[in-house]
Amino acid sequence: MLSGLDPSGGAGIQADIQAITSLGCHPLPVLTCLTVQDTRNVYDAQPVDSALIRKQLDCIAADAPIHAIKTGALGNAEVVDVLVEFIKVRPGIPVITDPVIKAAGGGDLADEALITAMKERLFPLAEMITPNGIELAMLGGSEEPEQAAKHLMDRGCESVLATGGHGTGLHIINTLYNHNPGPMRWEIERVGGEYHGTGCTLAAAIAAGRASGLSARAAISQAQNYVNRAILHALDVGKGQPVPDRGILWER
Repeated sequence: MLSGLDPSGGAGIQADIQAITSLGCHPLPVLTCLTVQDTRNVYDAQPVDSALIRKQLDCIAADAPIHAIKTGALGNAEVVDVLVEFIKVRPGIPVITDPVIKAAGGGDLADEALITAMKERLFPLAEMITPNGIELAMLGGSEEPEQAAKHLMDRGCESVLATGGHGTGLHIINTLYNHNPGPMRWEIERVGGEYHGTGCTLAAAIAAGRASGLSARAAISQAQNYVNRAILHALDVGKGQPVPDRGILWER
C-alpha cells in the first residue's frame, strides 16, 4: 500500500498496516508523504520524492508477490504518475483507492494538480475508489451521490464505494455504485460521532479481503464488519477524534 504518515497513529500508513495485518495479510508499506497531524487535524504535509518511491515499488515487486494495492494520501501528482506506470505493467492486481483530499478537521492533503492526476490517470485503473461524502461531491461535481458516482464512472472508474461515516443519522450506509442497474448498500448502526482513520481502515481492509481471494462484495462486507468492531473498541488517544482499535482479534 501507498499512504502518508500520521504521527498520531490514527490514520494513514499505520492504519493500513494494522488493518491488513489483523485480517491475515502481510503489508508492503510505501510512504508517500510526511504530515504534521494529530487526532484533530492536519497542519502540514510534505511529499516523498517520487523517484525514491519508484525505486521502492520496483524493489518490492522484484522480491514479493503483490495480491492487491491500496492507496491513501499520495503527496503530489508526480507520485500518481509513478504509481500509474507501476500498475499498467501489472494488470490484474486489484487496486483499492481511498482518494484522500482533506482531513476530518479540514486540513488539505491534496492540491488541484494531485486531484486532477487521480481523476484522469489513477481512477480509471482502480477496481474501486472509496470516497466519503465530501470527497465524492468534490470529485464527482455533484452534491447528489448517485450523480457524482455516475460522473466518475463515465470518466473511467470501475466502481465507487460511497462511504457514510462522515454523514448523520442512526445508521452508517456504504453504497457501492458500479455499472450494474442499481447500487448495493451495506448498513450498520452508527456508534457515537466521527473517528480518526476509519476511511483508511475500511479501504485497507477491503484490499486485504481482495488479496485473500474474496470477491469485491465479500471484501466490503468483511471490511465493514471489521471497522465496526474496531470502532466499538475505539481508543481515546488524544484530544480529538477517537481512534479505532485495529488490533482487535479478528475471526475469519
